[in-house]
Amino acid sequence: MNEYIKKYKIFLGLFVVNVILVFASPELGKESFNIVGRNLKELLMVVPPIFILLGLLDVWVEKETMVKYMGEGSGIKGVLLGFFIGSAAAGPLYAAFPVAKVLLAKRSKISNVLVFIGAWSTTKIPLLLFEASALGTKFTITRFLLNLPVIAIIAIVTERLMSKNEIEELYQSVELD
Repeated sequence: MNEYIKKYKIFLGLFVVNVILVFASPELGKESFNIVGRNLKELLMVVPPIFILLGLLDVWVEKETMVKYMGEGSGIKGVLLGFFIGSAAAGPLYAAFPVAKVLLAKRSKISNVLVFIGAWSTTKIPLLLFEASALGTKFTITRFLLNLPVIAIIAIVTERLMSKNEIEELYQSVELD
């Protein structure tokens, strides 16, 4: 029981705060629980399909294939593939991290995985379409063209700043069973 409380202490603490809020300010407490319910519903609609796709990726794509296209020797091909996968993705950013874990477990190059996360967060096609309609095509194209090299530069610099030991520890920490 103590292990359970320790594992979920943040969730339990927030739940207690919400319960206190219901008694202290019923309207605010009710709205807080409504927001939690909506967020939980969204989470339950996004996470299961992501994990199904991850399972398929893990089974269908061999480690050697991933190394060939996104691993150490992949070059610009790996960067472009990272951009494509990230840009074609759908869903909130928190869904990208389990995908990144599988990519790392299959020994994708760190910088390619960082490009994937950067593309997911800033260059998703649905986001670009919405942005163009709301802010204009010129703004969207300018932002997109500025993001591409910046994402790649940040990914490459981050990987180069990591020692070989840090990179190996990262790969070992995400190895799939």
